[in-house]
Amino acid sequence: MAAERAARKRCSICPGSGSGISKMAAEQAAAGAGSESCAPPVCVLVLGMAGSGKTTLVQRLTAHLHSQNSPPYVVNLDPAVRELPFAANIDIRDTVKYKEVMKQYGLGPNGGIVTSLNLFATRFDQVMKFIEKRQNTSQYVLIDTPGQIEVFTWSASGTIITEALASTFPSVVVYVMDTSRSTNPITFMSNMLYACSILYKTKLPFILAMNKTDIIDHSFAVEWMQDFEIFQDALNQETTYVSNLTRSMSLVLDEFYSSLKVVGVSAVLGTGLDEFFVKVSEAVDEYEREYRPEYERLRKSLAKAQSKQQKEQLERLWKDMGSVAMESNSLADSSDTSALGPSDLIMTRGTLDEEDEERVSDTDDIDHQDANTFRKLSGTPVERLHQIRKRPRCSKEMFWEVLQCTNEKKRERKECWEAEWQDRKRITCLLMMQLSG
Repeated sequence: MAAERAARKRCSICPGSGSGISKMAAEQAAAGAGSESCAPPVCVLVLGMAGSGKTTLVQRLTAHLHSQNSPPYVVNLDPAVRELPFAANIDIRDTVKYKEVMKQYGLGPNGGIVTSLNLFATRFDQVMKFIEKRQNTSQYVLIDTPGQIEVFTWSASGTIITEALASTFPSVVVYVMDTSRSTNPITFMSNMLYACSILYKTKLPFILAMNKTDIIDHSFAVEWMQDFEIFQDALNQETTYVSNLTRSMSLVLDEFYSSLKVVGVSAVLGTGLDEFFVKVSEAVDEYEREYRPEYERLRKSLAKAQSKQQKEQLERLWKDMGSVAMESNSLADSSDTSALGPSDLIMTRGTLDEEDEERVSDTDDIDHQDANTFRKLSGTPVERLHQIRKRPRCSKEMFWEVLQCTNEKKRERKECWEAEWQDRKRITCLLMMQLSG
C-alpha cells in the first residue's frame, strides 16, 4: 500500500504527464509481448447503480477465474474509490488524482469523476495496447466502472472507452441489479428501464446479473419478466399514480425481456458464476455473429472516407504546386536566379554551382564594406538582392540590412515572399505526412 501511495504522488492530473498505466501493468505487458498471439480477450464492462455490488462482483469474478487457472486482466475506472478488494492491472487512480481534480477545477464529486474519466480517456490508447499484449495470457478483461452509473454511461469518455473496446475486442455489457431492492414492482420497472436504455446506448451484447441472491432469490423477478399477468397482480397492490405508468411500460418492455440474458449471482457467496460465464460465452457468440460485422462495416466505411479525403487533399496539393511552378516558369528560366524571390533562393540554395557555393561560403571571411554602397544599387529588390549575393565582399549583415529597407513597397514584397515560403513549407510538410501515413 505504501508503494501504491508513493506511485500516486508522482502522478499528475494532466493527461500528458503520465502513461496512465500502473507499474504492474507495464511489467506484465512486457512479459507477454514476445509470446505468440491467440484469440482476443473478452472485455466485460460491469455497470450498475451505486450499491448494487459491482466492485464486489468484479472481485468475486477475479477470484473465480484465478481458481480456474485463467487469470483475468482487471481495469479499474473508478477514480473515487478508496480501497479496491482486488489487484487491478490498470488503475485510473495511478494516473488521475481525483481530489486534486476537484480542488483545481472547483468541481463536486460527480464533476470530479467525469473530469477524471475525460483525462484518462485521452490516454486510453495505451490501455488498448496493453490489453493487446496480454491477449495470449488473459481470456477475460474485467472493467469496473464508477458507482455513479450515469457518469460513465452518458459521458463522452464512457462512450469513447466503450467504442474503443468494442471495435477491437469482443465486448459484453453486464448490468448488475440489486435484487433485494427490486422486490417492489415499481423499483423493478425503474431498473429495467435503465437496463433497456444502456442496451440501446452501448449497442452491445447485454447480460442482466441479478446480484445478492444470498439475501433473496431472483426467481420472482424472472417470473415478472416472463409472465405479464403475475406482474400485473403485483402492481394491483400499488395505489399510486406511478403504478399506471409502470403497467403501461411493462407492455412496452415485453420484447426487451424476450431477448434478455438473465442470471442470478451472489458476489458474497460466489454462487451462479458458472452460469454467468455460460451467458458470457453466448454473448460473445452473439457479438461475433451480429455486432462484429457491423463494426467491420463501419471501420471500412471510415477508412474509405479517410482515403477519399486524403486523395482530395493530395489532388489539391498537386494542383497548387503545379500552379506555383507555372508562375515560377513564367517569371524566368529555371537557370536564371535573378527573378527568384527569397523563398525561391532558399529552395535552390542546395543546387547552386560550385563557384557560387564557394563565394557564398567565403562571405564571413571577407572585410565588410559600407552598407550605404548597396543601398544605392539600382533595379528591383530582387535584382538588388541578386547583386548583393554575387558581390565577393558581401556579408550577411549587409544582406539583411538591405532586406529591412524602409521602402514600404519593398517591405510588402518581402512579406509576400516570406508568406509564400511559409505556405510552401506547410504544403511540403503536409505532403510528407500524407505520404508517410
